[in-house]
Amino acid sequence: MSKRAFKKYVKSLKKEDLEDQILDLYERFDDVRVYYNFVFNPNEEKLVKEAKFKISKEYFPVGNRKPKKRRSVAQKLIKHFLKLEMEPHALADVMFYNIEIAQTFARDKENLTEAFQKSMFKSYEQAVNFVTEKGISYEFLKRIQKMAEETEEQNWINSYKFNRLMDRFL
Repeated sequence: MSKRAFKKYVKSLKKEDLEDQILDLYERFDDVRVYYNFVFNPNEEKLVKEAKFKISKEYFPVGNRKPKKRRSVAQKLIKHFLKLEMEPHALADVMFYNIEIAQTFARDKENLTEAFQKSMFKSYEQAVNFVTEKGISYEFLKRIQKMAEETEEQNWINSYKFNRLMDRFL
């Protein structure tokens, strides 16, 4: 069904029928429930805290577990927050935290894979582009610079890409 046809259908419904359909959607689909819960009670601070905990567990798991280092966990959370249209500062904080925790983990490791470093650059590029697009880049300048410097200190093979992006950003 096209958007135009859907609009026509919605306009043709009586108020009670529309209310019933929205309630049915809320009960049937988790995504709808999550959306409305966020809209009416955003509590972004709590969501950011939970996201940071999940991301940190990927690199520093509780107990004697081996770190999984999956970028996909953070990306899934970020994508979800983008859909919810979370406040840009809160979302950018999660984006940069993902890179910072990965760099903290990498600091003690000698055999970092090229794939890991490429993956972190993609996250860095996404975060820098996001704050630039939202017009809040100045507020994250120190974190952006620190991340680029950290790649040099850790001798990442793609540290020049971090620096080039940072220079373009400045």
